[in-house]
Amino acid sequence: MELNRITAAVKLLGKAELGAPLVIIMILAMIMVPLPAFLLDLLFTFNIAFSLIILLVVVYTLRPLEFAAFPTVILLATLLRLALNVASTRIVLLEGHNGGDAAGKVIEAFGAFVIGGNFAVGLVVFAILVVINFVVVTKGAGRVAEVGARFTLDAMPGKQMAIDADLNAGLITQDEARARRAEVATEADFYGSMDGASKFVRGDAVAGIVILFINMLGGLAIGVGQHGMNFADAAQVYTLLTIGDGLVAQIPSLLLSTASAIVVTKVGSSSQNIGQQVSAQLFENPKALMITAGVIGVLGLIPGMPNLVFILLASILAGAAFLIDRRHKQAELVDVNYPQEISPAAAEVKELGWDDVMPIDVVGLEVGYRLIPLVDKNQGGQLMARIKGVRKKLSQELGFLVPTVHIRDNLDLNPAAYRISLMGVTVGEAEIMPEMEMAINPGRVFGTLQGKPCQDPAFGLEAFWIEPSQKNYAQTLGYTVVDPSTVVATHLSYLLQIHAHKLFGYEEAQKILDNLAKTAPKLVEDLVPKILPLGLVVKVLQNLLQERVPVRDMRTIAETLAEYGIKSQDPDILTSAVRASLGRLIVHEISGIQNELPVMTLDYELEQLLHKSLQTAGENGAGIEPGLAEQMHKSLQENTQKMETEGQTAVLLVSSYVRPWLSRFVRHSISGLHVLAYNEIPPDRQIKVVSTVGRRI
Repeated sequence: MELNRITAAVKLLGKAELGAPLVIIMILAMIMVPLPAFLLDLLFTFNIAFSLIILLVVVYTLRPLEFAAFPTVILLATLLRLALNVASTRIVLLEGHNGGDAAGKVIEAFGAFVIGGNFAVGLVVFAILVVINFVVVTKGAGRVAEVGARFTLDAMPGKQMAIDADLNAGLITQDEARARRAEVATEADFYGSMDGASKFVRGDAVAGIVILFINMLGGLAIGVGQHGMNFADAAQVYTLLTIGDGLVAQIPSLLLSTASAIVVTKVGSSSQNIGQQVSAQLFENPKALMITAGVIGVLGLIPGMPNLVFILLASILAGAAFLIDRRHKQAELVDVNYPQEISPAAAEVKELGWDDVMPIDVVGLEVGYRLIPLVDKNQGGQLMARIKGVRKKLSQELGFLVPTVHIRDNLDLNPAAYRISLMGVTVGEAEIMPEMEMAINPGRVFGTLQGKPCQDPAFGLEAFWIEPSQKNYAQTLGYTVVDPSTVVATHLSYLLQIHAHKLFGYEEAQKILDNLAKTAPKLVEDLVPKILPLGLVVKVLQNLLQERVPVRDMRTIAETLAEYGIKSQDPDILTSAVRASLGRLIVHEISGIQNELPVMTLDYELEQLLHKSLQTAGENGAGIEPGLAEQMHKSLQENTQKMETEGQTAVLLVSSYVRPWLSRFVRHSISGLHVLAYNEIPPDRQIKVVSTVGRRI
């Protein structure tokens, strides 16, 4: 029964999760409880071994994050060493008058054997170790850790952007992206912790100096005042013990400082440890070794120099350079003469395939490096959320799923610029000021603003970049104030709307039909491919989207195509028929629930002239006189501006035959003008003609 209890206790103590609490308890015990000399020797030896293990683990670690617990280990090792200093100080001061071995064999060995029993030599050696540890290694490692932490934090947005870009491009999966984001965050935490942990090591070096002088002075006072020793004997005994104690502590401290420096200075390959990197990068250049051998050899020929040592070292370097150069030449010869069909290097090269041809982004957004914080959620960036909102809103309005926007940084852009592309072609770009806000003039304001003049990139409206503190004042003057993320998102939304037909293809059409088939399976079955091929349906839907008509009422569209597809397969005729069926939706998008629809019309003679010209020259309008087209365009533009000034939506009402050509005629030149056919007006809407565009203007 007792054996079982002991076994259970041993198993419990062996669990890894109890290691840290036990170490902390042991440290507290060393500070508070006097330790026998033998146990102190054991702990000093363990401290040296522990520091050596840490150093070797660091040397053979490929990547710093593989030893992510290193900052915590530094803290525990430092506390252990300081606790040993307290325990050794207690035993040196209490038992030092009994002889050199009263404080333990380890302290005696370092005080007598390492420094030859000479406390003056011991002081010099201790001072040199402290200078090396405190001034060189620890200070340098702390500075590298500080700079590494700063640059790691600064690089986080760019790394996360790269991860998002790879994820959007399909190069990595969601799980891989999540793991890489966690690694980036862990790396930042690691270097931040190393910056703080280096202060522990530096403080430990300072503490070693202070403890040395306290022990020396305390030992002299106790030896002379309490134990009746003469000053010379007390100085000899207590100084040697104190220096031995200091050396026992400084050697593990130096090992730990060296390990810290190696961790924070490791750069580059994650497939090689420190030894492999140094060997491959320092001793693999035969020219450097040969030149060094020549210089050392010349120095060895100078009279008065230690000729044997210099010439021997020069010979060793020259021999090493010769062997390395011969190995390189043999490797090159093997690469040249090795049969290509069985070459191991050739066997490892993956055959080029279609997977290596990367598809272009359907919708792309490239940003300059100053705009990265707008995309980075960790820095409070809202652009990603705004873009998701834009996609959701447009998908609901247009009737199909808008493709994902692939975002990546582009160093070729100006720092504060962004570029929007569709199918790899740039459709819009602009520069913004990420630290400021844009005040847009909606057409009627009651004052002027002090700011940098600009234009709204989406609609070309007059605007100013202002400080965030001016926002309330600008709004009181009638300006619309938006943040930089909203500016980019609005620009993207506008471009996606006007180019929606380019985003719609066979896959989107099939998805819409599949969704419709869930509620109207017979309709879809009869329509495609019995009545119309899928390509023709896609063309009609693209025509509707190009004219800013949503395709969310797919049931009406499919029923109209099924009805008219039997009579004609001309996409323009089918588009006109679908528009007539969607007339209620089209007019509602323009004027809402208002019963009266203000419109402008064409003079009867002008409309007849256009009708005849289109019949003669075709629907491209090539037979229309250029002068007449220019005058008509000018008049339409003036009437559109007049209606918009009066707060009305500009609508041009024409015959169904003329409407497609006129719609294309004004589509890109007169923004805001809607061209409708007479048969597209619902019966319950009244028409109010506010102006007529005639042949003579």
